[in-house]
Amino acid sequence: MNAIRRPVANRSRAEILAGLDAARRRAMLEAMAPDERLELLWSWPFWARPAQLAPEGDWRTWLILAGRGFGKTRAGAEWVRAQAERSPEARIALVAATMAEARAVMVEGESGLLSIAPPHRQPRWEPSLHRLRWPNGAQAFLYSAAEPDGLRGAQHHFAWADEIAKWPAGVEAWDNLMMGLRLGRRPRAVATTTPRPVALVRRLAREARVLVTRGGTGDNRAHLSRDFIAAMAANYAGTRLGRQELDGELIDDVAGALWSRDLIERCRRPAPDALVRVVIGVDPPAGAGGGDACGIVVAAMGEDRRAYVLADASVSGVGPEGWARAVARTAAAHGADRVVAEANNGGAMVESVLRAADERLPVKLVHAAHGKTARAEPVVALYEAGRAFHVTAFPDLEDEMAGLLAGGGYEGPGRSPDRADALVWALTELMLVRGPRPAMRML
Repeated sequence: MNAIRRPVANRSRAEILAGLDAARRRAMLEAMAPDERLELLWSWPFWARPAQLAPEGDWRTWLILAGRGFGKTRAGAEWVRAQAERSPEARIALVAATMAEARAVMVEGESGLLSIAPPHRQPRWEPSLHRLRWPNGAQAFLYSAAEPDGLRGAQHHFAWADEIAKWPAGVEAWDNLMMGLRLGRRPRAVATTTPRPVALVRRLAREARVLVTRGGTGDNRAHLSRDFIAAMAANYAGTRLGRQELDGELIDDVAGALWSRDLIERCRRPAPDALVRVVIGVDPPAGAGGGDACGIVVAAMGEDRRAYVLADASVSGVGPEGWARAVARTAAAHGADRVVAEANNGGAMVESVLRAADERLPVKLVHAAHGKTARAEPVVALYEAGRAFHVTAFPDLEDEMAGLLAGGGYEGPGRSPDRADALVWALTELMLVRGPRPAMRML
């Protein structure tokens, strides 16, 4: 389901005020009584970004899949506060991965229920009973998803489930929670989490009455340290971890993929100072047109006899002369000892355009006797054995790797895994073709 914004007629005064320009907002503020202006300090619709406000629509669960620092916890806590202050009879479930996390984050945290409540409507925290009680009589009860049976029998009007991707017994705990969410006319739940492709998150993301809000760390940059934003971008931008934890992407594995996302992520390591050989794998586009990509991947052998993928220099839409020049530039930049190019489609043309780009290129033409999957399987084994690593994130290349299927087939981006093919040629030449031991050289 897509988010549906609240019609203007149904918006609160605070929401209307937040949407006005500076002059009209000032005029409206001046017309308000002092106690009304003071109340704005605690008005979430006035301060929130639109994505942090519960949307209208016929939903049972509002799932916030977003990166760290997005403001998920604040959104969940403010939604709970609104239900409690609106409904004196409300019984609310607060569920986290553990009881300790429920208390530390959902109740006592910087964006927890105690911190966001106005002083005159502060709930009373009863830690021995794992309970919050609002002045109007509404109550919230803490639960641990690690003990899903604790949710059996309990009944609630509303629920807030935090970091569901971390829940150790996620599906069982969620199902027990939903079976008890049966009080009132419209029982509802909010689930807040950084996305991970676990069974519960995948299931909720495709259920009919689940409304999904997505977002990234950068959406909340106005309230985050510049140093934090810069450090996160420098260290994690483009990595699977960054795409998941910062951008809020739900990156799932394709069933039957040769490379799992976890395997790729485990195989990251800085390049050693000393390299003994550099090879560039090239998967030329079929035909002379420039529509398909030309895979160009640089890999090196370190002094530890392990392979390190140094660069993805693939290009698309440039024609034979264009991709040949890209190969030549890449070979010069990395001091390549060998350029391995697939020659199944126009071998003579492949060699001639590469020589025309740079007659000194150390070109080796190879012919594919087996399918892409069969060629890739020995290379996958290098990753599984801890003998091949990526020195940084290569999102386009890694998406293609994760789309190659065991037994044949491809379910990744584009029509063909050109980058992944180039990687396979480079690592095959580097690690799987027997030859004399090369001399060591320094980066």
